Amino acid sequence: MTSSNIDETVRAELSRLRDSIDNIDAAVVHMLAERFKCTQQVGHLKAEHHLPPADPDREASQIARLRQLAENAKLDPAFAEKLLNFIIAEVIRHHETIASKPTANGS
Repeated sequence: MTSSNIDETVRAELSRLRDSIDNIDAAVVHMLAERFKCTQQVGHLKAEHHLPPADPDREASQIARLRQLAENAKLDPAFAEKLLNFIIAEVIRHHETIASKPTANGS
């Protein structure tokens, strides 16, 4: 069946649902951008105080928390964990980059 053969009510419902998906995707991107702004600040604070870029205890706690949130939201916890692990790896990479740059005070 080609898209030209789709019933008009089905086409309208698909369009409505896809518009919702597009809006949710936009919100997710904006929320991730806001999250990374915060983690950049954490990275600078860690670098200033010579703290390691990774915090395994915090990461484990966050994974457990996110898995519980996912279960409550009827989302696959394994998927949520994979997503958070991907985000955490990117955050650590940012923190390592921040830590490797000289600071304004020369340290």
